[in-house]
Amino acid sequence: MLVADVIQVLETIAPPALQESYDNAGLLTGHREQVVRGILVCLDSTEAVIKEAAARGCNMVVAHHPIIFGGLKRITGNTYAERAVEAAIREGIAIYAIHTNLDNVLHRGVNQRIGERLGLQHMNILSPKREQLFKIETFVPHAQAEAVRNAMFAAGAGNIGHYDACSFNLNGLGTFRPGADSNPFAGSKGHIHQEMETYIQMIAPKHRQDSVLRALKAAHPYEEVAYQMVPLMNEWQESGSGLIGQLREAMAPEAFLKHVQTVMELPGIRVATGSRQQIQKVALCGGAGSFLTRKALHAGADAYITADVKYHEFFDAEDQMWLLDIGHFESERFTINLIVEVISEKFPKFAVLLPETNTNPVKYYPNPWI
Repeated sequence: MLVADVIQVLETIAPPALQESYDNAGLLTGHREQVVRGILVCLDSTEAVIKEAAARGCNMVVAHHPIIFGGLKRITGNTYAERAVEAAIREGIAIYAIHTNLDNVLHRGVNQRIGERLGLQHMNILSPKREQLFKIETFVPHAQAEAVRNAMFAAGAGNIGHYDACSFNLNGLGTFRPGADSNPFAGSKGHIHQEMETYIQMIAPKHRQDSVLRALKAAHPYEEVAYQMVPLMNEWQESGSGLIGQLREAMAPEAFLKHVQTVMELPGIRVATGSRQQIQKVALCGGAGSFLTRKALHAGADAYITADVKYHEFFDAEDQMWLLDIGHFESERFTINLIVEVISEKFPKFAVLLPETNTNPVKYYPNPWI
């Protein structure tokens, strides 16, 4: 198995195109054609984690956070990031980061994993991304229309929310004249031909654009395929920031706080109390998500769970919604289990390990070692 094989599996779940513009997800050290002997999955690929990977026979580290984030101008060992990169290169370890692209997917993403632990139902993206969809249109002879549609569906087109195989079809008359160098499927060279055709229209995610177009051309009978691709401004409900869902039953605030602390295994919670006396509609965002607080409030959430909330940002809950800061590491700690599951499902006999190193830089007094 190669590094490229692992990357392909991960990017099927979390396409790189979905990462935020400021992010640096992807292969950070090593080579795609490198043979993988073992994989260690972590939140932060620190020097200690790299050393642990080497000691346990792993030459690939899959991390949630990119160790190279803002860019490195030199590698002299003066910072924790430089030392980690030095160690990875020295030990021949490939580091792959799967960051905001994993944050931004609804299914099998960071936030869905948190929602599952909390017992949320009917989960949806809190702030869907725009400009992630395109519309594709083509014209196909009636007899081949179904085959072309099915090929495009299989390549990732035609999905809208909880529905798939979505398309619009209209029958009409197409005309063309094959040229002297053509090899026409229908008609004859030099003569205008009329063909009853089906106009097919469907949408697809932008990151599936190449595969959908390849599928269309492969299934289409014409030598020259007429098609049009148009970018859309629509929100895409499958990708974006945060998540919102419902508890099976409403809970009193104190019981809800205890529930969150228990299922997320927290040493404590920073809380802005709200006026809601019952909590059922819950919004969340793993990692630093204070930018979504007002979005959660306007969506009618009774509580919003995230991390890295600054003092004045707690006021954004307007004394209405309960705002919980559970810690950055704590909110994403179960992400590594998700990544292990994704890789292990594809390569069930391969060693995919969880770290023994605790990379959380924040400790809690009076027990600072938890």
